Amino acid sequence: MKPVFNTHSLIMLGIGVLACGIFTANTASAENSTDYYNHDRDEGRYSFALWGDLPYAKNGDDPKIAKLIDSMNAENLEFTVFDGDTKDGSSVCMDDVIGAKAIARFNQLKAPTIYIPGDNEWTDCHRVNNGGYNALERLDFIRRTMFGKIESFGQRTMKLSHQGAVAGVYSENTRWMKNGVVFVGLNIPGSNNNKVNAGACTSSKSVRSQADCDADNAEYADRNAHNLAWLTESFNIAKQKQAAGLMVIIQADPGFDIPETETVNERLSPDFDGYTSFLNALATEAQAFIGQVVLVHGDTHFFKIDKPLFNQANLLKNFTRIETFGSPNTHWVKVTVNRNSANVFHFDPVIVPGN
Repeated sequence: MKPVFNTHSLIMLGIGVLACGIFTANTASAENSTDYYNHDRDEGRYSFALWGDLPYAKNGDDPKIAKLIDSMNAENLEFTVFDGDTKDGSSVCMDDVIGAKAIARFNQLKAPTIYIPGDNEWTDCHRVNNGGYNALERLDFIRRTMFGKIESFGQRTMKLSHQGAVAGVYSENTRWMKNGVVFVGLNIPGSNNNKVNAGACTSSKSVRSQADCDADNAEYADRNAHNLAWLTESFNIAKQKQAAGLMVIIQADPGFDIPETETVNERLSPDFDGYTSFLNALATEAQAFIGQVVLVHGDTHFFKIDKPLFNQANLLKNFTRIETFGSPNTHWVKVTVNRNSANVFHFDPVIVPGN
């Protein structure tokens, strides 16, 4: 069974795998500590929350956030994961909005809360209506501000493993374990993963120059290789630990081909080619893993659970995609883990009363 994506991306996968030993040298890791592996020795079921793409000022989400947080705090959650976009895509990328205010919101959660960067926090900040920032400067700010310590956010914190030194390059790529399941956070945002194709650079809606776009493409290539290396290393750990499952959390909707559109393959669109090598790597690793694999993302704001990676004749049976709620639907997804069940992960959409 082969991935449905192009061969060029599989070449990129090989680059990422070969480079794995190089890229992990600067890992800021909690994995060698007793605290990290204690998560793997816990017994019994547990639940956690998935949420993201909130709040959007243009949709009037702010008054709903308190109810959302109260709903999660009312549950006995081991942790929560926010899969990107702490603001909408047409508002200014100010320091306090993507930094201090987001941190304060995360710290209202009783459970440890892990943040995954979204496109609205950095890749799209070059837009005039976003303040006309340099995207790479915003990424550096996110790394320094949101990943300046080894622990998660939340009133109760949890140690995480980071690919890079805290507050440094690739510190946003994270990993943790709980009860025989490996969790992986990757910086894979919307807007084609910050890959800028020919003819898509300059616009009256953007302050980018061609030099900015060239820098963005260099950033994409390097981060993409690091992402693939971190993904491969995570699957290797899962195999070594005989994990029952592995969950990958990103922000971007990577543009799976939708079976219902028989004459259109969204995977072939240049608007999504920044995700192809990642999806090929994920497919390859999932095929070689005996446990359950879940990809979580936000970005397009439609709650869904499906198995989209292969065509109907070549279903990858151990792979599931879940897309979380997003503005204006201020709800969350409760995930219950039971390593002794066939599917390992059970998903419940939680509709917040009053929202």
